[in-house]
Amino acid sequence: MRYPLIISSFTFLWVVLTSDYSYQNFLLGILLSSLITLYTWNLFTHKIKFKNTHKILFLGLFFLWELIIANLRVANEIIKPKMTFTPGIVEVPLDVKSDIHITILANMISLTPGTLSLYISDDKKSLFVHTMYLDDRKKFISDIKNGFEKKILEAL
Repeated sequence: MRYPLIISSFTFLWVVLTSDYSYQNFLLGILLSSLITLYTWNLFTHKIKFKNTHKILFLGLFFLWELIIANLRVANEIIKPKMTFTPGIVEVPLDVKSDIHITILANMISLTPGTLSLYISDDKKSLFVHTMYLDDRKKFISDIKNGFEKKILEAL
């Protein structure tokens, strides 16, 4: 039952985004949607166990707060006549172990202005992060570990 729903959704999205409502484009949408669903089905069936729903909400609100603060900081940097940022790359040791947790953490870091996830070590024990504001390496690592990583571990 889930296959037709996903294929229908992708087909609808394809037709709307291409703005071509012809019969041929509709069939192409079904074909592409079927192939995408076939080759990525394992991504859709991965089960995430939620520990606490309210902590997931808190994680979202925390991320939103961090996003606002980072946007203001970067905007302030752009407005100033002299740029004062100190860029750097930091190796952040990870407590999260599963691929989904690492992916969520890396995405949250990358979506926050001024930071970018660069690389995950082969043993998945470290995440390399570029930051515009590396005033104190230990504080930066602590902020990530006690912020995003801790909230992810509590929520998921």
